Amino acid sequence: MARLQVDEFTSTVGSSVLTHKSLQKYSSTFWSDSKNRLALNAIVNNDYRDVIYNHKAVLKDTHIFNVKVPSEGIITNQKSSGRCWLFAGTNVMRLAIIKKYKLNDDFELSQNFLFFYDKLEKANWFLENMIDLADVDVNDRVVQYLLQVPVNDGGQWDMLINIVEKYGVVPKSVYPDTFSSTASSRLNWLVQVKLREYATQIRSSLARGVSVNAIRVYKEEMMQEVYRLLVIALGEPPANFDWETNDKSGKVLSFSDMTPKSFFREVVAYPVSSVCSRLKMISLINDPRNTYSRLYTVERLGNVVGGRRVQHINTNIKQLKRLAVNVLKSGSPVWFGCDVGKCQFSSNKYGVMDTAIYDYHTAFNVEFGMTKEQRLLFGESLMTHAMVFTGVHLDNDGEPIRWRVENSWGPTTGDKGYWIMADAWFSEFVYQVVLEKHAVPKDLLAVLNTEPFVLPAYDPMGALA
Repeated sequence: MARLQVDEFTSTVGSSVLTHKSLQKYSSTFWSDSKNRLALNAIVNNDYRDVIYNHKAVLKDTHIFNVKVPSEGIITNQKSSGRCWLFAGTNVMRLAIIKKYKLNDDFELSQNFLFFYDKLEKANWFLENMIDLADVDVNDRVVQYLLQVPVNDGGQWDMLINIVEKYGVVPKSVYPDTFSSTASSRLNWLVQVKLREYATQIRSSLARGVSVNAIRVYKEEMMQEVYRLLVIALGEPPANFDWETNDKSGKVLSFSDMTPKSFFREVVAYPVSSVCSRLKMISLINDPRNTYSRLYTVERLGNVVGGRRVQHINTNIKQLKRLAVNVLKSGSPVWFGCDVGKCQFSSNKYGVMDTAIYDYHTAFNVEFGMTKEQRLLFGESLMTHAMVFTGVHLDNDGEPIRWRVENSWGPTTGDKGYWIMADAWFSEFVYQVVLEKHAVPKDLLAVLNTEPFVLPAYDPMGALA
């Protein structure tokens, strides 16, 4: 089917309403094509994805990779929560400790620990935004955007680092998941409804002439209530702990009188910032709407007041891939953000992300013609999920064919939970990769010394994975 072409000189008179004549024409055209009748019979009582999947594409997407990190952890499961960015971050970090102490592959850092403090910090971040915006019309677009979701489960890389640097990390056995961390919607509602209520109180108080300082004193009571909600639902995170585990040989390893920060600094020792090492993690994005080789941030995006600002260096997709390949060749995994929100080109059944996975043209006689830039501009796509690259398969010219992906949706799909991403899918739906500073070219690193361009709060680059 050809793409729609509009001719402004057509002699036909258009109509603003759907007419009976138009409906008759649509129906007649539909039934005149025997392929439509076959598609209707095949799909009307089935999930169309089971009918239109591309068998040839599935066969081509095999778990064969000529570049792969030397070790991988057993797949994790975020269950019914939006903690993918925390799982992806802890999945990257745990490999360092698994290697260092020869731990079993099922070792995990506590995602719930980071989840607790992220929720707490986001609540404070929201309230500070409400104080700052109290004299702005409540119907203002930014105010309404912030009120839509005062806190949620998602986040970005710099937000992860804010929590890790301020609070540290702990093993999962020290602070395990709870019902509300694995099925977070009810807890989110509890916190969100209270935060919106606090927002009304802040605005009305400031309108009556109450000082900002007095509001911040009252904010302590608000945050005390949020803390209580979180502790009841998630448990109270430990301030100190002892931890014992077995390595692969069965030897007992003991760590005594640790704090979460000392555990991260001394045991995990992952180079998230210059505080831990000469290395530092850099976020690169591919946003074709905006100028490449430029630094970007997003208005009012963050979680920790006084923490590091969310920043991205924008670059072209070819360079993004090349740098990710180089890091994988060095033996390190790569944290990345992408759009799997609508699953229109990915399959849970097969554990595959591939623009050719479904044959929409044969079944529905449609083509999709939007570019990556257009999908961002018109609300069709944004970053919705974070995962980890652990391998890539290259052709004879060194160009990527497919990527191995550590997901956090449990072990029942793909290769025991590891997915395949076709390179064409990477081009269209990967928006961010995070790399160690030494892996980024000097010309891009120089961009970090410039003042970032500020995107609006509601920009898709501010979406939380």
